[in-house]
Amino acid sequence: MTLRSGRRHQIFAASTGYGAATLAAALDAGMFGPGNRVHRTLLVTNNAPNPEVTPALDRMPGFDRIRARFDAVVHWNKVIHPHHPAAWVPRTQDITAWQRLLRHAWDLGSEPVELALESIQAAPALALAAVFADSPLDVYADGLMSYGPTRDALPHSVHGRIRRLLHPDLVNGLRPLLLSEYAVPAETVPAGAIQGVFAELERAAPPLEGQGLAAQEQPGGTPPGQDREGPVLMLGQYLAAAGILSVYEERELHGRMLHAAARAGHRTVVFKPHPSALPLGEESLQLAAEAAGIRLVVCDTPILAETLVQRLRPALVTGCFSTALLTAAVHYGVPVAAVGTDLLLERLSPYENSNRVPVTLVRALLPDLERDGCDGKPLDLSPAVVNGRIAPLLTAVGHCMQPEGCAHLREDAERFLAAHCEGPGRPLGPETAPYFKRRRLRALGLPGAPGPATPVARLRTAVHRIRRTP
Repeated sequence: MTLRSGRRHQIFAASTGYGAATLAAALDAGMFGPGNRVHRTLLVTNNAPNPEVTPALDRMPGFDRIRARFDAVVHWNKVIHPHHPAAWVPRTQDITAWQRLLRHAWDLGSEPVELALESIQAAPALALAAVFADSPLDVYADGLMSYGPTRDALPHSVHGRIRRLLHPDLVNGLRPLLLSEYAVPAETVPAGAIQGVFAELERAAPPLEGQGLAAQEQPGGTPPGQDREGPVLMLGQYLAAAGILSVYEERELHGRMLHAAARAGHRTVVFKPHPSALPLGEESLQLAAEAAGIRLVVCDTPILAETLVQRLRPALVTGCFSTALLTAAVHYGVPVAAVGTDLLLERLSPYENSNRVPVTLVRALLPDLERDGCDGKPLDLSPAVVNGRIAPLLTAVGHCMQPEGCAHLREDAERFLAAHCEGPGRPLGPETAPYFKRRRLRALGLPGAPGPATPVARLRTAVHRIRRTP
C-alpha cells in the first residue's frame, strides 16, 4: 500500500555489519532527522566475491537490534539477480524502467527518496544513484578508507547531489580526503552513539562457539583492555582473495603474528578470519601456533570484531590494516599492534589501491609487534601526532595516489616530501620511504626520487603552478 502523500523515504544501503552499525549510530544521534513522516528502508547488499556462500549482514547475530531502527529491510542481490552487486550498473536507456520497478517493489509510490550510500565511486552505490537520479545523496564511510582520496572521478550528476560525508572519528580530528575535491563537508558520527550500538550487538550475540572459546568469554566486570591476562585477538584480512598476497604468503603472515605474540609473552590467541577471506586451512594455522608455543582458538561466528573485543577483553589486538584495530583502541582503550605493514605497502598494486591508506595509517600510528613489541600503552592520537605527523603524511600519499583528483594537495605534498629527503636531490629517509614508490615520485616530479623529472612530470608541475597563480 502506498504511503500517505507528504511523507518521504530514506533508503540506507549497507554491505557490512560495521557499516550497518555506523548507520544505526547516525540515526540514534539524529543525523538523519526525526523519524516522523519518514519511511526508512535498509537495503542489504552482499558484495562478497561469492555471495551465494557468504552470509549477508542480516544473518549476523544481533541484526534484529539494527533492524529495529528501520521500517523495512530489502535485498539488492535479489532485485538484480543474476548480476553481481559490485559489477552491475543499469544501462542509461533502462534507468526509468528500473526506477519504476524499484518504486513498485519497495512500495515507494511517487514520494521523494533520499539515499545514504557507501563507496560512492563504485557499484552498487553508483547504480542506486543512477536509478534515483533526482535524489539527494548522503555518503557514509565505515572504515579507514574514508581517509584516502576518491578512487575514481565522479560525474557532476552524482557529486553535485552529495550533501555530506558521515564517518566515525577513528583518528582524532583527521579530515577525510574522500570527496574533498568536491568540497563535500564531513561530519563525524558521535563516538557515544557508535559505542551504544556496539554494546547492543554484544548483548544480543549468542555465546561464542569454537574449541575452548567459551572459556575465554568474560561477560560483565572488567572493561575491555584492562585485563592483562586476556588473550590476544588476531584479526585476519582478505589478502589472498584480493590478490595482494598468495595463499601461502597470507599463511606466513599469520605465522609471523603468532610468533610475535609469543615473543611478547602471550600464550593464547583468538583468531577471527575475515568473512571475505579465502579458506587458508585451519590445520596449517594450528601447526604454526604449536611451533610458536601458542594456544590458538579460531572464531568462525559471524560477529563484529568489536563484539569479540567486548566479550574477550583481550590484552592485545593485532593485525595488518583492519579498521577494527583503530576501533579497539579508540572505543575501548585496548592496546593494539601491527604486523606485516611494510610487506603490504610494497605489494599493493597499483599505487592507487584504496587499501594503501588503511595500511599507511596503521603503520604510522601503531607499534610494530615484531620490531617493537607492545608496551600496553594506549594509542597516541594527540593533536601533536595527528596534525604534526599523520595529516601531512596522508596528504602526500593521497596526492601520489590520485594526482589529478588531489591536485590541490600538491604543494603540501612537495613540502612534506622535501622535508623528509636525506638531502637535496636525495631519496627519502628510511622511515618515510616505504610509503612511496620512487617511480611514482619521479613520474610526478616530486621530491624523493633522484634523477631528472620526466617531460610529463615537468608539464604537470608547470600546469599546477599556472593554476595556482592568482
